[in-house]
This record gives sequence, structure tokens and C-alpha cells, in this order.
Amino acid sequence: MDCEELIRELRGLSSEKYKANVVKMGIPEEYSLGVSTGDVRKLARLAGRSNELAGELWSAGYHEARLLAVLVFDPKTLPMREAERLMQDVVSWDLCDHLCKNLLIKIKGYQNLIEKWCNSSRTYEKRGAFTLIASAVVHDKKITAQELDHYLELVKDYSDDDREHVKKAVSWALREIGKSGFDYQEKALLTAHELAESDSRPRKWIARDAIKELEKLVQTEGRRRLISGDSKMGQEVN
Repeated sequence: MDCEELIRELRGLSSEKYKANVVKMGIPEEYSLGVSTGDVRKLARLAGRSNELAGELWSAGYHEARLLAVLVFDPKTLPMREAERLMQDVVSWDLCDHLCKNLLIKIKGYQNLIEKWCNSSRTYEKRGAFTLIASAVVHDKKITAQELDHYLELVKDYSDDDREHVKKAVSWALREIGKSGFDYQEKALLTAHELAESDSRPRKWIARDAIKELEKLVQTEGRRRLISGDSKMGQEVN
């Protein structure tokens, strides 16, 4: 399937319901088709992997075409400089997270983007840095204690940022670090309480948001990471 065929498929899958959701996230209506993420993923399986095709989809400008492009890019062959450039076009938190979790995290050297973006003036670059931290902590089974400690330092150093989509990502990263085990639950809580004692409103907000979940973490059989006690309670009820 070429780019034009895939765009036609996306148009055929569109609905006003999903389009309204996309527009609410700040995507201009003229760049929104209104396709569910599930349908985008199904289409990606049909499209396969191709950096050339993905580049054409991304350049088409439609939000859903860019979601599809992320899944069509081949992380094994896509140069990091080209992957990094994609973030310049991102104008919504969902595309930022989708790009980080489904493409950037799979490219060798993604850690360099964390260091480069963690103090960026661009909203979605900075959100991307902490989204990559959260993703790495969850999915990288070889992550070291040294790396986790470094990420806690980045949370402390770069959390004084009142942009909503940034501070939510910082809280997310802090909570995921805390789920790495009881030692890191304690370290993450100490970090959160340190932020709470600062004079910074964003840091206080991040602290409150993170502590609510960090204080309730529990270990469950068969899981490598801690989970929220509220989640476990829901599983037991079900």
C-alpha cells in the first residue's frame, strides 16, 4: 500500500466522534481525520515497515497519518537525527507520547535525547524527555541503579516548569521510577517530599500528584514491578 492508499483507508475509518476528541487535544480540525488508535494500529500491520513510506505519511500532515507513520518507521534503520527531527512537528501530548513509546525508545542512543531535551524550551521536547524516562524504566529490563538514580536527579533539577503537559510527564516519570522496587519507592518518595518542600508551585504540584500513587505501591506475585494498591484492589474485586 502506498501513501495515498493509506490516507484513503484512514478517511474510510474516520468518525465524527474520534475527530471531536482529536480537536479537543488541540489538533486543528483541518489536520484531523478522526480515527481510533486501534484502527491506526491495524492499518500499520497491513502497511509494514518502510522509512520512505512513513516519511510520506508524516509529511501528509494529518494527525492520524503521523500516528500511523510512527508505527511504520523502522527503528532498526531510521537514523536518530531523522527521528529527533520529527518532534519539531509535534503539537499534542498524545503524538508526543506515541512517538516516544513506539519509536524513539527503540532506537539506539535514545538516552541522548533525554539529556538533550530535559531542559528544552519546547513543550513537547521536554515532555518527550520525561516520557522517554517513564518508558525506559518500564520496558528496559537491563536498566541500572545508576541510571535510575540519574533520572531521579533529572526530576529534581528540571521539574520547575509550570507547563501542564510537562509537569504531568515529570510526575509520570517519578512514579514509574518508584515502581522499580521498594528501594526506589522509598527514593522516589524522598524525592517527592523534597520537591514538596520547595518554593516552586510546579514542584509542589508534581510532588502531590506523585505521592498519591507512590504511597500505595504494592508487590504482586508474577510481576517484576510494583503496582498501585488501588489497581490490585480493583483486580481482586473483579
